[in-house]
This record gives sequence, C-alpha cells and structure tokens, in this order.
Amino acid sequence: IRSTRNPHPIYLSYHRLSPSYFSFVSSVSSITIPKSVYEALNHPGWRQAMIVEMQALEQSGTWELVPLPSGKKAVGCRWVFAIKVAPNGTVDRLKARLVAKGYTQVYGLDYGDTFSPVAKITTIRLLLAMAAIRHWPLHQLDIKNAFLHGDLDEEIYMEQPPSFACLNSIK
Repeated sequence: IRSTRNPHPIYLSYHRLSPSYFSFVSSVSSITIPKSVYEALNHPGWRQAMIVEMQALEQSGTWELVPLPSGKKAVGCRWVFAIKVAPNGTVDRLKARLVAKGYTQVYGLDYGDTFSPVAKITTIRLLLAMAAIRHWPLHQLDIKNAFLHGDLDEEIYMEQPPSFACLNSIK
C-alpha cells in the first residue's frame, strides 16, 4: 500500500499564509455569529442587518400588526444570522433573517399542503446543456427576499420578534 503524507499541517502558522488567504482568515475570525438576539443588538453590524431585514419585511407588506383572535395560536419566531463572504475572501456583509418557528404548527389545523417552487436539478442540467450546445449567453440574478413574494392561502399569526416593538402597540 502506497500513501502520501497529508499536506495539511496540524497547526496553522499565520506567517506562511498568502496575503489573500490571511485576509480571509482574519476577517472571518474577527466576526462571530451571535448566540443571542441581545448579543446581536450590541454589535453595530448585526444590529444594522436586523434593521435591514425588518425594513424589507415591512416594505414588502409581509405582515400587519393585529390583535391575536381568540382561539388562534401565534407561531414564535427567531433570528438566524450568517456571515456572507465575498469571492476574494473578505466579509461582504452580515445577514440577519427573521424566521417563523414553523415546527410548532400542526398539519390540518394550522396549515394545509405545502409547496416550494424550486426547479429540479435535471431541468437545470437540461437548460445548461442546451445553452452550451447553442452557445446561448448565461446570466444570473439575485432577487432579494424572493421568499416574501409568494402568497399564502391561510392566515398565520406570528409573535413579534424579540427586542422589536411597534410604536403603536397593539394588545
């Protein structure tokens, strides 16, 4: 049996890193993903990411603040944080998403059938093959908050996010 030594050293020596990789390691290690909402709110970058998310939700008309009707149950919510890295390895931006705790809902009671409009990988491969054969130019785009553009048939009630309150408080 022939083998080669693992080329990766056990310990990382910063002085042997290329300048671009050093920049990547330094920028990623200097920012950590918050463990709580309160930790995020104490960091100006994470706080701004949360504000941007709340503004996007508000501008898209995702919800309206209403009193919880009797007999209805509100779904909780939580923040999910991510560090977006640019192709050159530097931190591009901090991303905060507000997500519903959908796992607390009961099928048939809180929601009906679910559907996610995602293309199958075989369809994508077919389109890419056709583009290659016919020399079609390919383009990509990113629709910010694309998931907010769908319509729901059910009414879903969600609790307000922690540490964000409406000025015109509804009881």
